[in-house]
Amino acid sequence: MESDRWPVVTTALLATSVILAAGCAAGTGDREISDAAALPTWTYDSTLVFPGDRSLTRPEDGIALPDGRLMVADQVHGLRKVEIDGTSKPFGNLVATGYSHRPPDHNGGANGITLEPDGTHLLLADVFGGAIYRVDVSSGATDKVYQHRYGINTAVRDSRGAIWFTQSAHNTPEAGEARLWEAVDIQRPEGALLRLGTQDGRLAAEAEIIVDSLFFANGLAIDEVNGQLYVAETTGSRVLRYRVDLGAGRVSDRSVFVDSVSADNLELDGEGRLWVALPLTNELLVVNTATGARRSAFRSLTPAQQAVADEFTRRGQTGASRMELFTPAAWAPLPGPITGIILGSRGGPVYLTGLGNALLKLPR
Repeated sequence: MESDRWPVVTTALLATSVILAAGCAAGTGDREISDAAALPTWTYDSTLVFPGDRSLTRPEDGIALPDGRLMVADQVHGLRKVEIDGTSKPFGNLVATGYSHRPPDHNGGANGITLEPDGTHLLLADVFGGAIYRVDVSSGATDKVYQHRYGINTAVRDSRGAIWFTQSAHNTPEAGEARLWEAVDIQRPEGALLRLGTQDGRLAAEAEIIVDSLFFANGLAIDEVNGQLYVAETTGSRVLRYRVDLGAGRVSDRSVFVDSVSADNLELDGEGRLWVALPLTNELLVVNTATGARRSAFRSLTPAQQAVADEFTRRGQTGASRMELFTPAAWAPLPGPITGIILGSRGGPVYLTGLGNALLKLPR
C-alpha cells in the first residue's frame, strides 16, 4: 500500500456508493414523501439512454463534476470521463497502479465511486480485486491507497481523512467475481463496514472492522451534518442507519432505516433526502431522512419482471439458488440493472448507473 498524506478538511461530506441486484422484496411500499411536489417522477423511454451509442462498459457508479461532465466506472480501464455530449474516454492511470481486466480469467471490478470532501480527488473501489484507488479529478494522477484481502464495494472519505468502506463478501482477488456472485445466489453474512484511520497524517496500514456479519454490505453514505451513516445491506433487504462518531471512528444506535428493498448504491443530496438504487425492481427510491417518508421516483417493471423479482425474493428467503433468474429479461429494455445514482448540480440531470452499457439521464 502506498502512503497517502491527507490534510484535515473542514467541509462536510454528503457521499455515495455499489453492486448487483441481490434478493429482496419486490416493490417499495410507497409512502408519499413530504416534499413530493419538488421531486419529479420519471418513466422510461428510449430517449433517456445516455450515451445513445451505448459505449460504456459496466458503469456501475459515478459522480458529476461541477461543469456537468461525469466520471463513471469502466470495467476495462477502471474509470471513464463522460462529456456532456456523451462522448467519453478512459481517465486516470489505474492500470499502471494495479487495476487489471483480463477476461475470462480475471474481470476488472471497478465499482463504487465517491468524491472526497474537498472535491479534488475521487475514490474508486474494486469489488473483485479489493483495491481502493485515489484519482486527481483534474490531472488523472492515480494512487492505489489500500489493498484489502477481499473485494471492496464502496469507499467514502470523511472530512477528518479516514476512509470508510464496505466489503460485500469473502471474495479474494484470486476468486473475486465468482465468489462474489455466490454470496448473492445464496446469502451469507460475510459483509462488513470497515475504516482506515489516519496516523500522523497518513492512512493506517490496516483497516479496522467496525461492523461485521452483514448480508452483502453495499452502498455507503455519511451525513456529517447530522452525524448519521447509512449502509445498504443488499441481500438483507434493508438500509441500515447508525449514529457515527467520526473522531472516535465508531458507530452506534443501529436502526433499520428502509426495509424490504434490494438496496444497492446510496446518494445523499443537500435537501435531507437519501436516494436509493433498487436493481431488483429497476427502481429509484427517494427517502426523507427526517421523517422516513419515501417515494418511488422511477420504476420500470413489467408484470413478468415482477414475478421474477418475487421468485428471486422467495428463493432468497428459503436459501435456494436463484442466480439463474438474474438475466437481461429481468431488466429489459433498460441498458442493465440499476445500481447507482449520480446527482448533478441543483436543477441538473439525475443519472442512473448500472451494469450494462449506458446510463439513464433523467431531466430535472
